[in-house]
Amino acid sequence: MKIADKRKENDQTINLIKCLTECQKGEEVSVVSITAGFNARRRLYNLGIYPGSIIRKKKDAPFHGPLEIIVKGTNIVLGRGLASKILVRCSESCIFR
Repeated sequence: MKIADKRKENDQTINLIKCLTECQKGEEVSVVSITAGFNARRRLYNLGIYPGSIIRKKKDAPFHGPLEIIVKGTNIVLGRGLASKILVRCSESCIFR
């Protein structure tokens, strides 16, 4: 029983790190890091997007348009280029199938 419990515990702690543009609509993720330059990183920090913050992806515009996200109850629209530089950790629901 203990081995099965450990295996179940390990299955629940699986997290996937990917960029924000790869997340599904409505998914809630946690920011791991931002791989942008100084000014872009400073702009994102001022918007409340920094490592450890929680983001919910609201809309994904067609034809590689901007993304709309919710950070601390505020709707923010980010260009896809800047959003691709935000690395996030998602829950076990977004494991590749």
